[in-house]
Amino acid sequence: MGSGAPGAAEPRPEGYTPTQRDLPVIGAASTVPTPTLVDTPSPAAGGGEQGPLYVVGDVHGYLDELRTALLNQGLIDTEDHWIAGNARLWFLGDFTDRGPDGIGVIDLVMQLSAEAAAAGGYCKALMGNHELLLIGAKRFGDTPVGSGAGTASFQAAWLLNGGQRSDMERLQEHHVQWMSRLDAMALADDHLLVHSDTTAYLEYGATITDVNDAVTESLTHHDADETWDLFRKFTKRFAFRDEAGAAAARELLATYGGRRIVHGHSPIPYLLGEVGSEDGEDGAPQVHGPHVYADSLAVAMDGGVTMAGKLLVSRLPLPA
Repeated sequence: MGSGAPGAAEPRPEGYTPTQRDLPVIGAASTVPTPTLVDTPSPAAGGGEQGPLYVVGDVHGYLDELRTALLNQGLIDTEDHWIAGNARLWFLGDFTDRGPDGIGVIDLVMQLSAEAAAAGGYCKALMGNHELLLIGAKRFGDTPVGSGAGTASFQAAWLLNGGQRSDMERLQEHHVQWMSRLDAMALADDHLLVHSDTTAYLEYGATITDVNDAVTESLTHHDADETWDLFRKFTKRFAFRDEAGAAAARELLATYGGRRIVHGHSPIPYLLGEVGSEDGEDGAPQVHGPHVYADSLAVAMDGGVTMAGKLLVSRLPLPA
């Protein structure tokens, strides 16, 4: 598994700025990458039995840690090519911000999507709140939006939440189009996959298809306030953590199907109260794997790579 942020002595891409740890968390350009497909192509002909299912927690620009974790699971080779045949891989969102190479992460995911489909498997991704944040920063910049705390802008919120100028410089239209078409939720082998540990998905429809269509449709409007509202709702967290957490998880599962929710978004050390914020650094947190909670109805997959935790790639179902 990949672990913690790169050491201070390692070289950083030009324009990389580590997140300042005292900022609150609200609720030179590299070589041009080879163009990749926006949409996942159809699987190779022949069909056949589905392969094992894997999920990836929040990556946040830590490309080297992602490569190591995928390599350790036997999903890619040392040249970053898909070698897992008909295996299925889901990313739970949040590819950019805080870490040094968010665009490199997106390019790798897009590449693996094409390679996995050609091999009879798939590599797919969900929409995270940081995808919405980056889309908003690119489309709307400093345009004022109405927030609960007064007037704000996507540009300010993006920088506040670890936005990297090097990512923005390398962001191309095909990246934006790919992000804007990502699903918000999916069902795989009785696992309800979402990015955020929130019940806000219920506001967008009573079926998975309805929710995904509503989110995609909203982003086609290119409306700053509407996109901000999406971002605000996807930023909510901890719905399954406390006394009412199991009931909230059951409501989501009863509505959309599945026996267990698998989510990212809230780093496990933050979810457990081991650090004071998503960017907290109260010593290196000990993350050994996914966190199962809420009467075993929820699985947290964000290992806290941004706070020297782990970038988690796990096979589902988890061992009993």
